[in-house]
Amino acid sequence: MDGPIPELAERAAACADCLREADSVLLASHIDADGLTSAAVAASALERAGIPFDAVFSKQLDEAEIASIAACDHETVLFTDFGSGQLDVIAEHEDAGAFTPVVADHHRPADAETEHHLNPLLFGLDGATELSGAGASYALARALEPEGGDNRDLAALAVVGAVGDMQNSDGGLTGANERIVEEGIEAGVLESARDLALYGRQTRPLPKLLEYASDVRIPGVSNDEAGSIAFLADLDLDLKEGGEWRRWVDLAADERRTVVSALVKRAVSSGVPAGRIDSLVGTTYTLTDEREGTELRDVSEFSTLLNATARYDRADVGLAVCLGDRADALESARRLLRNHRRNLSEGLRWVKNEGVTVEEHVQWFDAGARIRETIVGIIAGMAVGANGISPRLPIIAFAEKSDEEVKVSARGSHVLTRRGLDLSAVMREASRAVGGDGGGHDVAAGATIPRGKQRAFVEHADRIVGEQLG
Repeated sequence: MDGPIPELAERAAACADCLREADSVLLASHIDADGLTSAAVAASALERAGIPFDAVFSKQLDEAEIASIAACDHETVLFTDFGSGQLDVIAEHEDAGAFTPVVADHHRPADAETEHHLNPLLFGLDGATELSGAGASYALARALEPEGGDNRDLAALAVVGAVGDMQNSDGGLTGANERIVEEGIEAGVLESARDLALYGRQTRPLPKLLEYASDVRIPGVSNDEAGSIAFLADLDLDLKEGGEWRRWVDLAADERRTVVSALVKRAVSSGVPAGRIDSLVGTTYTLTDEREGTELRDVSEFSTLLNATARYDRADVGLAVCLGDRADALESARRLLRNHRRNLSEGLRWVKNEGVTVEEHVQWFDAGARIRETIVGIIAGMAVGANGISPRLPIIAFAEKSDEEVKVSARGSHVLTRRGLDLSAVMREASRAVGGDGGGHDVAAGATIPRGKQRAFVEHADRIVGEQLG
C-alpha cells in the first residue's frame, strides 16, 4: 500500500513500524483545529492497530514542555502538528534515552535530525499549502492499517484540519491535500463541489450569511444587516419558510445560482476588485456522515468549532467531538463556540479602536491581557484588510501569556511569501534574539518571548522582513 501520498509512503511505513514495536506510546499534539484533527486521526489509527496510548495537548512545544513529556515515562512519543520546529530539543532527549520520537508535522524543521520524521517539507511538498499536520497524521494512519483494515474514512478529519489551517485560501485544497480529498470521496465520507465560499452555509440564516461575510466585502451588504435583508428581498425568491429565513443549505440549485449571480453583479457595480469577486465561489467540502444543517456538516464550520475548544483549555472536548461524541461533548463545544465568537468580536473591536503601529516593513499591536493569547493570531489575521490595516505589510500581535512571558503571533499573505516573506524564520530569529523561541509557516507563525521585550522584538522582526523582501 503506497498510501495517498507516495512521496511520504516509505517514511510513513517506517514510522508505523516504530509505533507497532513500542510498549507504550504517548500521543502529544497541538491545540488548534489542525492539531486536534491530527490527534484524532492518529488516535483512531493507533486504536484500530491495537496500540495502547495516552494523549496530551500543548499550546506550544518548548523546552519545558518537552521535558514534561519526557518525564511521562513512555517508550515512544508521537508528536502531531508540532515537533519539527523543536527537533533540536527533542533530539537531546532522544540521545539521553528518554524516549523514541515519531514526528508527524508540517512546520519548518529545526536544524536537527531524527529517524522517524514525517514532514512534507522533507519531500518537496509545501507544508503551508499542500499538506497539514492532520494530513501528515493521515499518511501515518494509512501506513498503520492492520491487515484487511481501511483508514480512508479518516480523510474527513484530515480535510477538516487542512481547511482549519487555511490551506484552502486560494479557492480549494491542492497538492497532497487534494489526494486525501479523493480518498475521502472514494470512502464515501466526503463530497466536494463548486459553491458559494462563505462561512456559515450550513447554519446561518441567509441575511446573517451575507452580513457576516468577511472574505469578500460587498458594499451595502457586508456588515450591514438592513442592507443584506434588502438585497435578498429584491431577488424575487421565496427565501423564508414559516416566517423564518432559510439557510444556504435549504436552497435549491437554481435559487443558489440566482443569489450568486446577484452578489456578483452587486460586487461589480460597487467596484469590488475582480480577484475578490472571483473568491465568492470556490471548492467546498461536505462531511456526508454528519447531519445536514449542523456545524459538523461543513468542513469550515467544523474547524471553527474545534478552534473554540482547545483554545479555551478544553482539548478533551474537541477530541471527543472528532472521535464521534455527538451528545455531551458536542453541546459543550457549541457553548464554547458561542463564547469564542463573542471574544473574537470584542477583540476585533479593540483592534479597530486602538489601531496598529506601522513600522517600515511590519505593523503590530500589543493587546496585553485584553485579548486571550490563544486567539490573538486569529484576530490579527481577521483584522488585516479592514479598518485601514494594510494587507501589504505582515502583522505582528502580542498578548500576555503569563507574568513572565508574552505570546507573539504573525500573519502575512501568499502575495508576500511569493516575494520572499518567511514568517517562520522571522519568528525564530527575532524571538531567539530577545531570549525566546518560535517558528511555524512562511505565511503564519508564532513565538514566545520574555515580557518587556516586545519593542526589541519588533525591531529585529522589522529588519529581518526588510531583508527578506529586499
